[in-house]
Amino acid sequence: MSDLSAASRTISVDGERLWQSLMDLARVGATPRGGNRRLALSALDGQGRDLVVGWMLEAGLHITVDRIGNIFGVRPGRDPTRRPVMTGSHLDTQPTGGRFDGCYGVMAGLEVMRTLNDRELVTEAPLALAIWTNEEGARFVPVMMGSGVHCGVFPLETALSAEDVDGLVVRDELAAIGYAGAAPVGTVQPACYLEAHIEQGPILEAEDIPIGVVTGSLGLRWYDVRVTGMEAHAGPTPMGLRRDALYAATHLMQAVVDIANDPAFAPLARGTVGVVTVHPASRNVIPGQVDFSVDLRHEDAALLDAMEARFRAAAGALAAGRAAGMRVDVEITDVQRFPPTPFAPALVACVRAEAVARGIGHRSIVTGAGHDAVYLARTVPAAMIFVPCKDDISHNEAEDADPRHLRAGADVLLGAMLAQAA
Repeated sequence: MSDLSAASRTISVDGERLWQSLMDLARVGATPRGGNRRLALSALDGQGRDLVVGWMLEAGLHITVDRIGNIFGVRPGRDPTRRPVMTGSHLDTQPTGGRFDGCYGVMAGLEVMRTLNDRELVTEAPLALAIWTNEEGARFVPVMMGSGVHCGVFPLETALSAEDVDGLVVRDELAAIGYAGAAPVGTVQPACYLEAHIEQGPILEAEDIPIGVVTGSLGLRWYDVRVTGMEAHAGPTPMGLRRDALYAATHLMQAVVDIANDPAFAPLARGTVGVVTVHPASRNVIPGQVDFSVDLRHEDAALLDAMEARFRAAAGALAAGRAAGMRVDVEITDVQRFPPTPFAPALVACVRAEAVARGIGHRSIVTGAGHDAVYLARTVPAAMIFVPCKDDISHNEAEDADPRHLRAGADVLLGAMLAQAA
């Protein structure tokens, strides 16, 4: 192989091959509306894994599968004592998922390896491509399962014992599709981690910018809220004597959105009520109980604390009768917390430098979604590269992306990996 130092920083991936690989993978679990359904550890997930592992073997990668089913393909470097520069993502999808979420990151990483093979280039450090198990969490929880186990966020046994709605267990389903690996978790440890991904948001497309240099992820706090009033007949009960749980709950729901819109927290704050259940859900009964979800996010931990304090204060005012003019009981249950996660400044700077060197338009951006890179960032330097997705659509069969943007993202990934593996 040729010396890497002789290669230009501007060597480019084969965009047509990248696109064709994505389309070939999309045939596995294709849906009638043009999307994908490959739930984690289903037979279709197994078929998708088999296809991509076959491509990895053709590219000369050495394959390791660990006990949670994470797949690692390593391309040797000149110095086998160095830990690999890793990229990757996931192949599992939502029930009505698209062709690019997760899959693009895996295929971009594979295209990096193929491009180096085409040019007979060898890096000093090894390179690695990871396929993480059950990132989506659509069938099994916890979400981001494979990367979470790899990074010690939760125990292997917790993940292996997880059940789906039909009582099927992760360890059995891994065996059923042939990916109950023998390698101990952590066998392949990267020096750093880079992940390419579609944005799953509107910013890059709205600003016509091909590359998002991801500086970190928003912190997240999920809560379940129960507001309890009193069921009563909708006809005989005067308005002033009601304890209408739904009317009261709407005050707190609006407070969630108002907090996120407050200039003190904008523009990086997020506040969402996504699930609402009304009891007894009868047309002529005043609701006696309402359960709803709350999702608060921010990049800054202190501001996220302040948002939570405002939310809890609003709940206290509601319970005391000051918000809705009636007393109700308000119960808040913590569900999940992710701290804001900054990505490694030096690695972020490397991604930005590659975009500049290649003359590709870019901007800094934060991710509001969970990604495997967020867990990897707890253990090694990590960064992400975003490309636009059409019409802000993701987790949807209509998910789409421009092949030019996909190539640009893979080019930046290639340059950043070469810089880290030199």
